[in-house]
Amino acid sequence: MTIDDLEVRGANTAEGLARCMGNEELYLRLVGTALADDKFEALTDAIAAGDRDAAFEASHALKGVLANLSLTPLCDPVTDICELLRANQDADYDALVAKVMAMRQELLAL
Repeated sequence: MTIDDLEVRGANTAEGLARCMGNEELYLRLVGTALADDKFEALTDAIAAGDRDAAFEASHALKGVLANLSLTPLCDPVTDICELLRANQDADYDALVAKVMAMRQELLAL
């Protein structure tokens, strides 16, 4: 995985790198750690079980990590899920989670 790989997919790497004081190695290591976060599975499992409280907790935690790293292609749909859950709105959460997981898989494959 490279900075260019992330930029092509819509990540704001300049912003993420700034939070890491320009340390590219640190940034990429943190991205790898974020992508391996078990909160992705917790979100998927909670949505499948219809547990909106647990899904909110997982999405909120992911939103913070992904926003700090400026991983926009993951952060935006996770934020959408989080805000829909916060408002307790009905939505096609399965489709939204599928979008998140597909992008996560794409990034993990780099």
